Amino acid sequence: MKHSYLEGRILQINVNPKGGVPKYPVPVVEITTNGVRGDYQRDQEHHGGPRRAVSLYSAERIAALQAEGHPIAPGTTGENLTISGLDWAAIEIGDRLSIGEWVELEITEYTTPCSTIAASFLRGQFTRISQRLHPGWSRLYARVISEGEVRVGDPVRLFKAGI
Repeated sequence: MKHSYLEGRILQINVNPKGGVPKYPVPVVEITTNGVRGDYQRDQEHHGGPRRAVSLYSAERIAALQAEGHPIAPGTTGENLTISGLDWAAIEIGDRLSIGEWVELEITEYTTPCSTIAASFLRGQFTRISQRLHPGWSRLYARVISEGEVRVGDPVRLFKAGI
């Protein structure tokens, strides 16, 4: 069976052991079904847990937001993995990502932006990355199918659901 995929790379890995934002760059991390080792979420009602174990965002979307004048940077909106090279608007719930040699993630939902990331946006306009208001600009949550280690520079393959 032939699989169709697109390939990108891990640009940056981000964690915050105290929780909240920003998250800080690290070169390597272990991804488990419970989330990213060394990262913590203060608000576990809205973040974390098996269905929201890993938060993802696009390096290209961050660059485009910077070009609009927003003071965003990798990790400032709380994503664990900043990924380059994927068509972000094409990623949908149910799609899978294969990262490095071992890790497999399944996209479970679009994140809902909140005021804790307001400092990353001009005039605090954090809804600039709301999926409802700006489709294709949201961060994504994923559950972990296969655990393992992820390194900066690892390949990221996108497998579309149902293909």
